[in-house]
Amino acid sequence: MTSTVQIPASAATVSTSTRSLLTCAAVAAPLWTVVSLAQAATREGFDLTRHPLSALSNGSLGWLQITNFLVAGVLTVAGASGLRRVLHGTPGGRWAPRLVRINGIGMIAAGVFVMDPADGFPIGTPYGMPEALTWHSYGHMAAGSVAFIALIAACYVLGRHFSRAGNRGHAIASRVAGTALLVGDGWAMSGGTAGSLSLAIGAITAMLWIAVVAVRYRRGL
Repeated sequence: MTSTVQIPASAATVSTSTRSLLTCAAVAAPLWTVVSLAQAATREGFDLTRHPLSALSNGSLGWLQITNFLVAGVLTVAGASGLRRVLHGTPGGRWAPRLVRINGIGMIAAGVFVMDPADGFPIGTPYGMPEALTWHSYGHMAAGSVAFIALIAACYVLGRHFSRAGNRGHAIASRVAGTALLVGDGWAMSGGTAGSLSLAIGAITAMLWIAVVAVRYRRGL
């Protein structure tokens, strides 16, 4: 006589829902990165050593980057709910998802508020910074600051989470990712050479690490 263990339908539904939410978190960063870098490599006049990826929201094709911010932001917000479920009751399990969600909201806002054309991009824009910034450019900078600060903090909280769990490799990777964005953003804000490039590297590193974490927990379901 054999018996089978039946998983309650509600539990199976929750597991499927959580996997779907974590998929959102896993997809958000790679999608944003691929779309951004593809534009950076192909749009005339764009120079990643001088222009931040946010500048791609300007020009006739600016809608691509605006949409990129909005879609990635929504996916990140949804993915934060998945992280909240799998991290529940663990060190950092409350704040890491909250910070990831704030990061996603910041990305959405960065898509809504477009920075001003500057420094020769799009083609025909005078070189250098505008004499005066528009309200939506200030809004973009505020949104970006919130998104970056939240993402840096999320990486450090995840570092504590993995450290307490005894996963030294993931703890180090989390802190490296957060530091990469902290240094990249700081260098860009200070006006350092190729600051926009350092910011892009830092932001992409931290974003992709959140995606890696989401994939790790998704596989465990």
